[in-house]
Amino acid sequence: MTVRPYHHGNLRSALLEQAELTVSQGGAQALSLRGLARKIGVSHAAPRRHFPDRQALLDALAQDGFERLGDELAEAASAAGTAFDARMHAIGRAYIAFATHHAALLELMFAAKQRPGADHVRETADRALAAPLAVIAEAQAAGELRAGDPKRLAVVAFATIQGLAAMAIDGTIETTPLDVIVAQAIDQLLDGLRPR
Repeated sequence: MTVRPYHHGNLRSALLEQAELTVSQGGAQALSLRGLARKIGVSHAAPRRHFPDRQALLDALAQDGFERLGDELAEAASAAGTAFDARMHAIGRAYIAFATHHAALLELMFAAKQRPGADHVRETADRALAAPLAVIAEAQAAGELRAGDPKRLAVVAFATIQGLAAMAIDGTIETTPLDVIVAQAIDQLLDGLRPR
């Protein structure tokens, strides 16, 4: 990720961009408002116009990450056409790509989502996963997946895809190309979720 120089009028986006870079290089513990101000060349008080404290910055970064993830998942589902299997494969590939390219950000996103009092982050996360949930609900309505609460099926699908992402990030998957493993896992997942 290349950070663009700060220009008047886009301080918030410059701070978020630099914050993501800092998190990717040193983790969330490396992040400070003063450090960000120094890196983008503004006064140490300037970030407080947008983020009253470090936690507000972390939450905003998590929300921004969930918004981007949601856009990528929705785009993947839309571009895959109308066939359920193709849409689920596209969603799985898009999620794995996001997770492997933004591993530190994803960790921060899910930590922020679990923090007490972070309802705004949880709401953004729920919106990010709306496209996959809609794909699952549509497949249930068409009889392609088991009936029941679509959120329960989505949790099973998410656990599979998140598990693959975690394995890819930590290097557990080495012998088989990631795209092959993702395709096989999603095929097996869908087979398990189909009506009996």
